[in-house]
Amino acid sequence: MFGPLLNLWVSQYSVFAKRSHFLYRIFLRSGWGWTCVFVGSFNFLLSYSVRHSLILTLRHLSRLAVAGTLWLGFQKVLNLLENATGSCYEPLSVAPELASGANEAGQPLLLLREGETKAICISSGMLWRGYEVSEDIFLLCLCCLLLAEETAVFGPYLNLGGTSGAPLRILFLFCVLLLSLWLFLLFCLLAYFPQFPTQLLGGALGCLSWRATYQGWYHLGPSWYCPGRPGVGLLTT
Repeated sequence: MFGPLLNLWVSQYSVFAKRSHFLYRIFLRSGWGWTCVFVGSFNFLLSYSVRHSLILTLRHLSRLAVAGTLWLGFQKVLNLLENATGSCYEPLSVAPELASGANEAGQPLLLLREGETKAICISSGMLWRGYEVSEDIFLLCLCCLLLAEETAVFGPYLNLGGTSGAPLRILFLFCVLLLSLWLFLLFCLLAYFPQFPTQLLGGALGCLSWRATYQGWYHLGPSWYCPGRPGVGLLTT
C-alpha cells in the first residue's frame, strides 16, 4: 500500500532502479528455486536428525510441495486471466503531420490485434494492456512468510535441548539471509517500480495463500490429507 509513497524517497538513478540488475536477474526470476533449496535442506536435516524417520521428514517437506503447487497454479490462473481480459496493440508508423493531426496528445496510433496472447504480444514488440496481478510480489510475499514459518521452529528446538551441528546452523543462517534478501527485493520493487493495483493484489494473494495453509489447513494436525504445522512431531518427546 505504501509503494507509491516509497517511490518519492528513492533515487531513480540508483542501480536498483534498473530491471537488468543482477539481483533481479539471478534471484528474483528463480526465487522459488532458491527458497526450495534452502528451506528444503533445512527441513530435511532438522527432521531427519531429530527422529531418523523418512516418513516424518517427507511429511514436513510436503509443505514445500503444497506451496509450489499454489505458485504454479496461481501462475496458470493469472496468465489465463490476463489473456482473457487484456488486448494487444501494434504501434502504427505514420507520417509526422498525419500523426499530429490524428492525435493531438502526441500518443502513437495503435492498431488492435485480436487473438494474441500476452507472451506473443510482448515478444513481438507490441503493447499489451489489460488486467494484471504482480507475480513477483506474490512470490516474494509467499516466500517470506514461508521462510518465517519454517525457520521459527529452530529457536524452540534449541530451547528444548536439541542438538545442532554446524551444517544445521549454517543452513539456518542461509535461510535468514535469504529472507532478508527477499524483503530487500520486495522493498525495491515497491519503491522503484510502483504499480499500486497489481502489486497490492499480488501481495494479497501471497498473504491469503499463507493464511489458508499455515494459519488454517495445517492446524488440523498431521494426517493423510494434511502435513501439519512446522515442528509437529519434532518438538515433543
